[in-house]
Amino acid sequence: MTPAASLKDASLSFGHRVLWHGLDLQINPGEFFAVLGPNGSGKTSLMRVLLGLQPLTHGTAQINGRPVARGSRDIGYIPQQKSFAPGTPLRARDLVGLGLDGHRWGVRLGSRRFRRRVDELLEQVGASSYADAPVGLLSGGEQQRLRAAQALAGDPKVLLCDEPLLSLDLHHQQAISSLINQQCHVKGSAVVFVTHEINPIIDYVDRVLYLAGGQFRVGTPEEVMTTEVLSDMYNSHVEVIHTEGRIVVVGLPDATTHHHAEQGEDF
Repeated sequence: MTPAASLKDASLSFGHRVLWHGLDLQINPGEFFAVLGPNGSGKTSLMRVLLGLQPLTHGTAQINGRPVARGSRDIGYIPQQKSFAPGTPLRARDLVGLGLDGHRWGVRLGSRRFRRRVDELLEQVGASSYADAPVGLLSGGEQQRLRAAQALAGDPKVLLCDEPLLSLDLHHQQAISSLINQQCHVKGSAVVFVTHEINPIIDYVDRVLYLAGGQFRVGTPEEVMTTEVLSDMYNSHVEVIHTEGRIVVVGLPDATTHHHAEQGEDF
């Protein structure tokens, strides 16, 4: 089986600062792969590498057996939630349609088939009721559903998700997570899901990459999210508590990117 995404002996650094070194990964079709770690650990930089926007310092990166390249049609991408300006001259269906032919120039061909596919995608993400609404007047959760539909439009081999649940309420977090899981475990796309918090997707995740302080660990959530592993990575005692299907991490030393230790931190 050709890996959907892979890194071989990959390193990324900026000046003297090494984000990660000697990273070997193979992410398979139909695998839900979460990327965790504090701010500045290289999570979004990894996304940029797979998108062909950031060259590695050393090593190789491939998507579906080919070197990474900008604008690959094998990739769907859901960015962090960012609201459109209220006056944005774009309807919900127009935004979704860009996922089908936004890479092409000229007159659209097969417009009836195009409209039918857009309607299918809108229904899939539960956005049919506001299909013709201006995107700038929609809530953050509604806009993020549209971004998910846009990313799924090309039935991508790899779905890259960069903190797609930020600023969303619990209901919208569950809806977006379920859509992404369906694309992964039903349609066979590999999902690379960057997040600060694993709990909203814990039931879907197959493996985890945890980045911290220039180090990394790869394995199942049960293998990586442990007191021993995280304490070793942070070189400081970190307590990991598993309770009622959730993971709570207490004592993370980076107070600038995490809640204070006495408050605890969900992952």
